[in-house]
Amino acid sequence: STHMFGLRNHTTSHSEKVVMGENERIFKHVTEPTDKMFLTGYLGIAITCLQFLVVATSYSQEANPETCAAYSKMARYSKTAKTVPSQIGMLYIYVPALILCSVCFLNVIPNVQVTPATGLLWIHFAKRVLEVLFLHKYSGRVEVSLSRTIGVFYALVSFLVCCVAEGFPSHDITSITSIIGYFFFIVGIVGNFYHHYLLANLRRQPSKEQNQRKSYVAPHGGLFDYVAAPHYLFELMGWLGIAMIAHHGNAFMVFGGMSSYLSGRSVSQNRWNREKFDSKDWPETRRNLIPGIF
Repeated sequence: STHMFGLRNHTTSHSEKVVMGENERIFKHVTEPTDKMFLTGYLGIAITCLQFLVVATSYSQEANPETCAAYSKMARYSKTAKTVPSQIGMLYIYVPALILCSVCFLNVIPNVQVTPATGLLWIHFAKRVLEVLFLHKYSGRVEVSLSRTIGVFYALVSFLVCCVAEGFPSHDITSITSIIGYFFFIVGIVGNFYHHYLLANLRRQPSKEQNQRKSYVAPHGGLFDYVAAPHYLFELMGWLGIAMIAHHGNAFMVFGGMSSYLSGRSVSQNRWNREKFDSKDWPETRRNLIPGIF
């Protein structure tokens, strides 16, 4: 650091060359695919530990109404907080990851190769951005800081998957793991879109009673008749498919983090529905995420 800031002015010593070489080696552990199941090196271990922390804490945080992320139906913010319309906030969440995946897909970042998982991530976030722009009907506002924080998180985990994902020629598109992975991703994308479409239709065609009292209506159709958040279930299927195609431990940790986060959020969603609707519209037996199980 003293050399970088000009406090010393001399030729690079042997020890400094060793440090510079170590820094380059650590960076490559993140950006250069390896045959290891998890990232190695100090930075790689730190990233993996952070992912374990996300998996361990996200569920309890999102299941708690006091600590869950304050957007969508759970939106809450102080009068002094800087806010934006919900649609703009959702773009803050998804656009950074889409841009980063696009850059990775163009193969312009050193040591980051184009992989099938990169393409799947691009499809996932492109779909989400298009839904925000053309499908969903938004109301209310969201804190700018929250949207940007989630957007940075999505961008970072997407970049991590792009860095560690298995690429060609080692990726075998005909292997059983790849076939199942692509199957999960396709089912996840289609199922998620279908249930988002059902939610959007509730806003497009409100009942006369709904217009009079300006309140929500209980979602129905598809798996909404069995669980509170089927769109989360299918989104997780998509992330599992991406992890299987990436074929790397840290990509599966991303799936684990998303599972913890969305599972907890489904608990909050189900609680909100039970408080908002009567037992006829929303039975007490309706599950959170997985029909008949959770």
